[in-house]
Amino acid sequence: MGSDKALVEVDGVSMLERVATAVASVAHRVVILGTDYEGFESWPDQDQGAGPLFGIATALARAEADRVLVVAVDHAFVRSETLARLVGMETELSVVPVDKDGVRQVTCAVYPVSIADLAAEEAGAGGSIQSLLDRVSFQPVTPETWTAWGEDGRSWFSADTPEAIEDGVSRYLRA
Repeated sequence: MGSDKALVEVDGVSMLERVATAVASVAHRVVILGTDYEGFESWPDQDQGAGPLFGIATALARAEADRVLVVAVDHAFVRSETLARLVGMETELSVVPVDKDGVRQVTCAVYPVSIADLAAEEAGAGGSIQSLLDRVSFQPVTPETWTAWGEDGRSWFSADTPEAIEDGVSRYLRA
């Protein structure tokens, strides 16, 4: 994007504010992983710049709760209602939406702290969140389930380019 994605505005509100507001509606605590932003609690990644799995490994290692809700900052159209449903699923497994193409949406998901050591191990071996999920059991949230919630895929829509932001605004905010 040429600048810090978290500070890019979508319809007049930064992506960071949009995501933090949605997360705060369902979580007792909002922590930004990686970068430090004024007004937010933040935790540096165990290995800065090494990818999102290191952020998740950091969150799982430091969490005081049994589970951690993870939402990427570029999921600027995330729905609080969807997050509430994900968090409300009663399971000890990771809760991961699967999109209509069968892709696991790993950066809008809930992870149990019980996999903290495996996450750190996988991150240290150069793995990804996807490869971590290949090693652990998880609860897939299928399109049949999330569409029944009123979700249309916006909660894991990645607004990672100016074009994607424009597409998301026209698709989800102006529709």
